[in-house]
Amino acid sequence: MSAVRNMALLSIAAAVVTLVLKFGAWFLTGSVSLFSDAIESFVNLAAGLMVFWMLTIAARPADAGHAYGHDKAEYFSSGVEGALILVAAASIIYAAVERFLHPAPLSHLGLGLLVSGLAALVNLAAARMLLKVAREKDSIALEADARHLLTDVWTSAGVLGGLVVVMFAPPAWQVLDPVMAVLVGANIVMTGVKLLRRSLDGLMDAALPEQEIRFIESAIRVMLPSGATFHDLRSRKAGPRRFIEFHLLVPGETSVRTSHDLCDRIEEEIARELAQTSVIIHVEPTETHSGENS
Repeated sequence: MSAVRNMALLSIAAAVVTLVLKFGAWFLTGSVSLFSDAIESFVNLAAGLMVFWMLTIAARPADAGHAYGHDKAEYFSSGVEGALILVAAASIIYAAVERFLHPAPLSHLGLGLLVSGLAALVNLAAARMLLKVAREKDSIALEADARHLLTDVWTSAGVLGGLVVVMFAPPAWQVLDPVMAVLVGANIVMTGVKLLRRSLDGLMDAALPEQEIRFIESAIRVMLPSGATFHDLRSRKAGPRRFIEFHLLVPGETSVRTSHDLCDRIEEEIARELAQTSVIIHVEPTETHSGENS
């Protein structure tokens, strides 16, 4: 099993552990902000299962029905995770409004905060490991899962800090509990929207980042001999795999062998910096495109 899918299994295991701990903390205290934090653990678990499933599909080799491979399955994972986050946010805000309308006392805050803090540490350790492998393997699904876990950690830290204040403040300050729950909901709404936007960009074949485009153009120019140029550069990404296409213009008298060797050198120069890149080059005689520049 690949390192990426191993990390997806780690995410599932961490989600199960934090789910138990956070709902335990909510049960002990009755805090709606801790309940909101626990609800997000359900999303973590569902997201981990989705990530593992989609990564398993993405790892399949290209076949007759999917000649470009199955890498785009990763975008479905991040999209579903974003949608789940928005559902969780709605549940959290609803619970917070209910607590505003029907206040209830908090109990056993000390023990509850200790349990919730332990859950946050589990998420932090898992997120750091996931993010490291996601960057190494260029996995959008794993990176989305890692960043969601990090958001969960910061959410937990904010909730814990607020409840520490509630512990030592007058009873009237308990209104901070539902206020923090609303803030938690608003925060994860932003996370969900970002994940959905990135997923849609991938599914809609958005171009590679500007920095990568500049590198590709520079790599092509470095390899071009005198009299050659290029145009119509297009790019897209499917999971960790990049696809690049452009037209290479060479003098009409250039042999097929020379043109082919030039294409190979350009592909190698691009692959030196951008791994898992498929380059398609359409060679044309310069004379048919007189006056065009790259």
